[in-house]
Amino acid sequence: MSDQPSAENADIRQRRVPDSPESLKAPERDDVRPTSDESDMDAVLQDEDRMERLTRAIPQDKGSLGEFADSMLEALPPRWRNWVVRGLFTIIMISTFTFIVNRGATWLMFLNFLHFLVAYHRLVSFALYCIGFVSFVLSLRKGYYMRQFSLFAWTHLTLLLIVSQSFFIIQNIFQGLIWFLAPVAMIICCDVMSYMFGFFWGKTPLIKLSPKKTWEGFIGGAFSTVIFGILLSLALYNRPFFVCPVQHYQTDSSNCTIPLAFQLQDYPVPRPFSFFFKILRKEPVIQLFPFVFHSIALSLFASILGPFGGFFASGFKRAFKIKDFGDVIPGHGGLMDRFDCQLLMGTFVMVYIHSFIRVPDASKLVKQIMTLEPLEQLDIYNLLQNELSKNGLL
Repeated sequence: MSDQPSAENADIRQRRVPDSPESLKAPERDDVRPTSDESDMDAVLQDEDRMERLTRAIPQDKGSLGEFADSMLEALPPRWRNWVVRGLFTIIMISTFTFIVNRGATWLMFLNFLHFLVAYHRLVSFALYCIGFVSFVLSLRKGYYMRQFSLFAWTHLTLLLIVSQSFFIIQNIFQGLIWFLAPVAMIICCDVMSYMFGFFWGKTPLIKLSPKKTWEGFIGGAFSTVIFGILLSLALYNRPFFVCPVQHYQTDSSNCTIPLAFQLQDYPVPRPFSFFFKILRKEPVIQLFPFVFHSIALSLFASILGPFGGFFASGFKRAFKIKDFGDVIPGHGGLMDRFDCQLLMGTFVMVYIHSFIRVPDASKLVKQIMTLEPLEQLDIYNLLQNELSKNGLL
């Protein structure tokens, strides 16, 4: 009997005093799902720590094409090697984009089965969303609620930032191809000229998110973009293919009434400058089309606020410890690396059009009236006739 208590005390003392510091560490578990003593938030924090460790180890792949370009330019310093690769593929992308635009309508317009999707695209899109929503609800599992709803929120945020803004860009095309082409070209010009000014004269850092961005490149790109925007507007304003609103999918879009934004108008010269016109014995009036002023506004946004779309993407990539979104385009990264500024620009153009450019379209109104029943069309006719008679127009 006396030996049993002493054995228990020895066992207690052995458990209280660990044999090695390793016993102080918490036991590792492969399964991080929360137990009855853990919350969902604990599991989320453990998953986030694990993801952070994994993202640090993700290699930055240049792709086979990028590796081939680097191997061909081994004799050049890395700085000039990047200059050559970046410049070469910039020329290739701009040339390809110009070729596609000049080709006009594509063979996709002949795919008749797409007409159903065009006519009922809202219903089809909502039906697909409902399928995804129901699938998400059915996939919910105990212990992963917080993680699943976090991914659900990220998905909707991505849709808001990417899909919605891409939809705005498509809507801009229907106001005239120039409202798509000019902003896209301005962003490209700003990106190219900012890089060139920063490469040769950049010394002052602009923002910590992008250490290679400089004030010299930012200012040089802004001036270059404004000049480019004015020259581009002068080159495209008298081409119906670019300025006519898109009413139907057709190869010939030149049979339209030129919008007011692309018609020459008289603008009086400010009084301080009218003196020069008096010397030349000319009327102090200049003729311009309003799109010149619109192009200045668009180019200022593209060069001043547009780059912040790229800064936003830089912060996003830093959060995931990656350099580029992809390696499809050597010297540039992935496709999203080229579209980060375009999305913000497209949204601004849509707001600008609805605020200053868009006017009621009689042809669209007539099309909507023709879809009504005959009696409803007669009611609209009688109401319109009465209003015109009251105003003395009939």
